[in-house]
Amino acid sequence: MVLIIAALKLLRIDFETYNQSAKYLSYFITPAVVCLAIPVYQQFTLLRKNAFAILAGVFAGIFACFAAVLALAALFRIGHAEYVTFLPKSVTTAIGMAVAEESGGYASITAAVIAITGLLGNATAVPLCRLLRIREPLARGLAIGTSCHAIGAAKAVELGEIESAVCNVAIVIAGLTAVIGVPIFAALY
Repeated sequence: MVLIIAALKLLRIDFETYNQSAKYLSYFITPAVVCLAIPVYQQFTLLRKNAFAILAGVFAGIFACFAAVLALAALFRIGHAEYVTFLPKSVTTAIGMAVAEESGGYASITAAVIAITGLLGNATAVPLCRLLRIREPLARGLAIGTSCHAIGAAKAVELGEIESAVCNVAIVIAGLTAVIGVPIFAALY
């Protein structure tokens, strides 16, 4: 986002011109979303069989994320607006920005924090799984989807169909959990 803004300023391209030409990129988003749904469909039996474990894992992961942000906010004595800006760091951008702004945070900073979280998660997912000896595909996909959202989904696709399917489901559940959990945690600090 920052690079696009800088390029537009540097090249003196107004936003309307950019937006008119970039709309064709949006055309490709629909097939990409469908491609993410295919592994879910293919692994539906496995997902249904492990539904409780998936739900419990996502809830635990999101709660751990919220609790860590709360603890760090208290430790570093940051303000409420900054605290709620960081709370939804592990959910998809559209949901994270909306719940952060609704809770009094800064949506644009939330977007950057979410992007950084996703990039770090994508880069460290495989080494962390190796270090922690997490070999189960369901557990790896669950961890990646819960902690590093859509950017992590790219890594999950590389790992395999099960990881990809569980990751995609975890992203959705984590987003829904954030919609409920961020306002609750926002009231705690």
